[in-house]
Amino acid sequence: MVQDNQHVLICVAWPYANGPLHLGHVAGCYLPPDIQARFERAIGNKVLMVSGSDEHGTPITVTAEQEGVNPQDIVDKFHQINIDALLKLGCSWQPNIDSRGVEFGGALFNRTSDEKHKQLVQDNFLKLLNAGFFERKTTQQYYELSSSGAGRFLPDRYVEGTCPNCGYEDARGDQCDDCGATYEAIELKNPRSKMNPESTIEVKDTDHFFYRLDLFQNALEQHALSQEKIWKPNVRAMTKQWLDMGLRPRAVTRDLTWGIPLPMKGDEWLGKCVYVWFEAVQGYSTCAQIWSSQQTVASNHPMGANAWEAWWKVDKDGKKPRHLYFLGKDNIPFHTVIWPALIMGLNHANAGLDTSTPVSLPGPGDLALEHNVPAMEYLMLAGGQFSKSRKHAVWLPSFLERFDPDTLRYYLSINMPENHDTDFNWPDFVEKINSELIAAYGNFVHRILTLGSRLPNSSNGPFEQLEINEYNLEHKAKLEHIHGEITSSLTKHRFKEALRFAMKAAQYGNQIIQAAAPWKYLSPENQQSGESKASLATLAFGWRICRYLSIVMQPFMPFSSQKLWNNLGQEGNVSEVGWGEAIDWECPMTWNEHKAEPLFKRLDLSEILEHEESLVSGNNEDQNHSHSVKGGKKGGKKMSKAVEGVKYLEFDDFMKVELKVGKITNVEDHPNADKLYVIHLDDGSEGRTICAGIKEYYSIEQLTGMNVVFVANLKPRPLRGVTSEGMMLAADDGNGLVKLVTIDGDISAGSTVR
Repeated sequence: MVQDNQHVLICVAWPYANGPLHLGHVAGCYLPPDIQARFERAIGNKVLMVSGSDEHGTPITVTAEQEGVNPQDIVDKFHQINIDALLKLGCSWQPNIDSRGVEFGGALFNRTSDEKHKQLVQDNFLKLLNAGFFERKTTQQYYELSSSGAGRFLPDRYVEGTCPNCGYEDARGDQCDDCGATYEAIELKNPRSKMNPESTIEVKDTDHFFYRLDLFQNALEQHALSQEKIWKPNVRAMTKQWLDMGLRPRAVTRDLTWGIPLPMKGDEWLGKCVYVWFEAVQGYSTCAQIWSSQQTVASNHPMGANAWEAWWKVDKDGKKPRHLYFLGKDNIPFHTVIWPALIMGLNHANAGLDTSTPVSLPGPGDLALEHNVPAMEYLMLAGGQFSKSRKHAVWLPSFLERFDPDTLRYYLSINMPENHDTDFNWPDFVEKINSELIAAYGNFVHRILTLGSRLPNSSNGPFEQLEINEYNLEHKAKLEHIHGEITSSLTKHRFKEALRFAMKAAQYGNQIIQAAAPWKYLSPENQQSGESKASLATLAFGWRICRYLSIVMQPFMPFSSQKLWNNLGQEGNVSEVGWGEAIDWECPMTWNEHKAEPLFKRLDLSEILEHEESLVSGNNEDQNHSHSVKGGKKGGKKMSKAVEGVKYLEFDDFMKVELKVGKITNVEDHPNADKLYVIHLDDGSEGRTICAGIKEYYSIEQLTGMNVVFVANLKPRPLRGVTSEGMMLAADDGNGLVKLVTIDGDISAGSTVR
């Protein structure tokens, strides 16, 4: 259920400022929160969106050493590159204050090098230290010896070796890129210095502070249990894995000069900084405070510099602000275990308590924990994971130099890795833009605007005098239903599903316009019959569908939505229009007399492939990853001769086919094909759409609710402007009888057919 006037804090994972963002970053971390923020604002909520560049830690110093420059040069360069790219993509980091007023929030993309952030992190360190949440330990760390006899400690990413969990030979010192496991660098097998692989390394003692995560085990288990019905399966599973292993103290300091200095006196602490994991997650809180001090005082907010508390603290009645954390799956434990433990520790310290009192979940006046963590899986490139370090990527700044940002927003949204890894490849990108976005949405809009321009234009535009409400009651009901589905999906952070529903509205528009054939009645002499009035009334309602689409598409594609809004003669910024305005059927039907240009341009695959080398960095080995598919054991003996008329299939080939059970939830006529249905299946995850030529064999009523067998790993392909994501199995007797393969009895959607 949609609720307005809520305080919603949208927290976006902080990207390392050691290189440009790639499309994997965008799909996993930076586009989803922008869609959510735009939606939350549209339904009337008070939204504060926070993030920034993570500018400390070894990824920065490693890059700086490799390039022979100062770390500050690296972070200054890439902070600007990345914020410019995000703004060009349409991510709403500016303006910093909501157009409705500062009390409604705003946004801030900050930097961890910010002096205020530094001060707040140091203050929090001392609070936690004084409350007894740190313990001092002498630990062993790799130390690199130089030929001169000098040396240096090697923090995590300065060490590479074999992963102790999976055996991957190029694992980083803090985390394995192959299996995702985290560990201490000392646990690596076959360790070597990343910067000087041939140098000698040894183990030396060093003193560090460790955060007592073990003291939060019970409280975190309680919290995880309370979130079971809210968190996605990947969030629940990874959090449970961490908690089941039992939490151990974790280092919060490191031997490194680039970072926030440890606020401790004494020579023994020189050359030690706050560990980046401890520092960066605090950015969600410090960023809100910095935004508050920068924006609210100048804007005369009644709470002044304390305005941030409305987005962070539980009120006296126990009402919590709604916190949403957007990140990739590799960062889940930092946001469901480590950051909540820090928040509860700060609440404990702020209350004047120490470790003699057990920690507890937040109450009135405390900093709130997250409401949800809509973590994404990975967007893959040609079957291999996008990687900044391996230069296996399509870089966002380069992409935006050549392509419309809304085409990328559409593709990544409709292909978003919400519940499983998805793939980026150029042919699929071109196919989805040309055969889906343009063929369905763009074509419908251009059709309405072009036909409207051929009608006589009164002072109120060409459509108003043609509108007859009684002809459009069914259409209004249909679009209101779709609007509810879009709303429900966005409320649940199902972006792919929401966009599919929005595209369904465009497809429905094409369908009713095609059936009405208003082009037959554009001339005045053909407008007198009842048939012509009904047809032209449908055309006029097409204007309202266009307005509807500009509003519901705005979170996904803000630039084209604004362009359409202007083409319709509507005033102002569509991003400031209320969500419910989409189904306001009484608003005046305005018009823009200027010739409407198409919303999108068709893409040329051959031209793109010619430039692919300039967009994709990396060696041939990195670029030639392929999909893995389920396989079985090799079959037995090959039969020497097939039965006449039979062509045998190898067992391994057969095992590549993935058959699953899906429940048909909705069936519609295909907007551009008379013999096809558009069938929506519950497949146990985010759902899928299948186009099927079974209209002559089944009615919509017969199909709805069926449990059918379908091919789950068939490559999606467009069929007359609608992408079909699989194939249902059916039996054909050759005499005109066709029956779908169904499942007897109840079984969960998504079950594997063996």
